[in-house]
Amino acid sequence: MTLEFARSARSTVGIEWEIALVDRDTGELASIAEEVLVALRSPDGSLHPTITGELLLNTVEVVSGVHETVAEAVADVAGQVDEVRAVVAPLGVDPICSGSHPFGQWYEQTITDKPRYHRLIDRTQWWGRNMMIWGIHVHVGIEDKNKVIPILNGMLTYIPHLQALSASSPYWAGIDTGYASNRALMFQQLPTAGLPWDLTDWEAWERYVGDMTATGIIDDVTEVRWDIRPAARWGTIEVRVCDGVSTTQELGAIAAFIQCLVEWMSTRLDAGETVPTMQPWFVRENKWRAARYGLEAEIILDAAGTERLVTDDVRRLIEVLSPTAERLGCLDELRALTLIIEGGGSYQRQLRVATDAGGSLPAVVAALSHELQNGLGA
Repeated sequence: MTLEFARSARSTVGIEWEIALVDRDTGELASIAEEVLVALRSPDGSLHPTITGELLLNTVEVVSGVHETVAEAVADVAGQVDEVRAVVAPLGVDPICSGSHPFGQWYEQTITDKPRYHRLIDRTQWWGRNMMIWGIHVHVGIEDKNKVIPILNGMLTYIPHLQALSASSPYWAGIDTGYASNRALMFQQLPTAGLPWDLTDWEAWERYVGDMTATGIIDDVTEVRWDIRPAARWGTIEVRVCDGVSTTQELGAIAAFIQCLVEWMSTRLDAGETVPTMQPWFVRENKWRAARYGLEAEIILDAAGTERLVTDDVRRLIEVLSPTAERLGCLDELRALTLIIEGGGSYQRQLRVATDAGGSLPAVVAALSHELQNGLGA
């Protein structure tokens, strides 16, 4: 199978942000996405071009255009969240974002009526119905398809950093799971989700997609739901490992981190260097550690097995990537990673709110709503 890789300007950035809709009074998930999308139609009746539905009717997804800077991409999706808010606020509904809903139950949610989603649920059954998960996807433009797989393989070293920084799913169906990101372990139960297979080059990726299509495992390449995947249609690498983030500050910081890592590796490839990788068993262990312990995870850094606290390594990487961030115009956003380290990740903030509120999970939902509207520290 031949997969054409679209032309894309180097290190441009796009963001997809999945937003949950909740009842303002009870904190329960509100399955009103269809009404929201109808309300957002253009005067000519056409659907909103960048606000779409998702698997569940309690979710909308906002999608940025292609941007040169992270600040532009974040402003784009933040403006779309404001559009959604304007529609749902009079209905007593608020938008929130986290990797999971603190107490929502899968059997109370409604599936969006699309053949693609019905096929997914028919195949995956209980696991599929449990996919009450929200995330962000960050696309970074790659100007040469031969760079895609080396950069993808190199990015696997940074999965624990991204998982820990974005972790926002400590609760599942009303239970404190003991994980910073329960979403990470739930999502990988789906066929074709989770960590990528070990690929050597673009042709290996084409062979993989060909095999999966020929055997009916997927109908098209978008059904490969890896944590990081090539996105040939857009000419990008798409980083999908992150939990849903609760504020625009976190969104900008994590998107800048991803953009800088990709550009940094691309520059190394231009210089004839090899992008370092790690053994798959280290990559898998790192993902588990970050999902379990979040910002307190001690992670494996290299093929030699060097270990360090993830927050210490994020601080190191901020310094390493700062020259790249200056060139890309996202230095302020990259440095905002320290806001997460010092103020606590979303999973930590949720746990604190629940403790302070005597275990009330509706209070956690209310805090998530406040954060999305007002930002960190407001």
